[in-house]
Amino acid sequence: MVTMNPRHVLLAVAVAIVWGVNFVVIEVGLQDFPPLLFSALRFFFAAVPAVFILGKPRVAWRYVIAVGLVLGVAKFGLLFVGMDHGAPAGLSSLVLQSQVIFTLLFAVLVLRERPRKTQLLGIGIACAGMVLIVIDHGLAAPLGAVALVIAAAACWGVSNIVTRHAKPQDTLRFMVWVSAVAVVPLLLLSLLTEGAHDDLDALGNIDLTGIGAIGYLSFVATLFGFGAWGFLLRQYDASTVAPFSLLVPVVGMAAAWVLRGEAVGPQQAIAAALIIGGMACTVIRRRTPRKADSAELMPAFTRTD
Repeated sequence: MVTMNPRHVLLAVAVAIVWGVNFVVIEVGLQDFPPLLFSALRFFFAAVPAVFILGKPRVAWRYVIAVGLVLGVAKFGLLFVGMDHGAPAGLSSLVLQSQVIFTLLFAVLVLRERPRKTQLLGIGIACAGMVLIVIDHGLAAPLGAVALVIAAAACWGVSNIVTRHAKPQDTLRFMVWVSAVAVVPLLLLSLLTEGAHDDLDALGNIDLTGIGAIGYLSFVATLFGFGAWGFLLRQYDASTVAPFSLLVPVVGMAAAWVLRGEAVGPQQAIAAALIIGGMACTVIRRRTPRKADSAELMPAFTRTD
């Protein structure tokens, strides 16, 4: 595995911290906005005016539209609605990272890739952790809300497969256009399900907390996060960069504990260790890997969120 420049290590850690804290910011923002409207605003300000500055995405439009709908609309829509219905920030940051497992499963089923033994082991370990999460009756979250976050992780896995076909050379440019695609569908869904009255009321009563939440998600988590991650993936193999994404749920759960008072019980701690350990197994390689595609592994927030 290639040794990273210390400054790039710090950059990767900074991105993981940004994406981990992102979940607490989402939870705070949901107090001011309906979830689908909040997601639409996040993508609107991430896309404008960046789409005019960066230019065209340089990949086929079918990939931009597909990822915009699956990742921007489905994944983030499900995540925001799930958190709005009671899935805590720390738990959501952990469960959402199961996208690594879904990505591997879809790659096997759709792309006919042959998983390594360590990857299969990782799936088994992570699934055991997910089961513990589901049967933990001490959770302060409805199972339906947790199920929505799991569904969001599955959508993220689908978008990763599509992104691997797209092979964007500029991750930031690609994500800006994906953000632009997601805005109108999310706004329409918000009007249909949340109602124009609630949307207008939220916009009319926006305060500094709401503005700060939108700004953080749009500019820090999306533009800085994806831009920095894309830069790292252009400098190093995906297998060198990807393990830093395992820090996201650790930061997310720690931030939720410190900033939101979200307790972590023994069973949840064991489940977290199993899920993170399982994800770690999926990126272990015995030999120096080939130069990976910059879009081969799309983590958090995300890559956020």
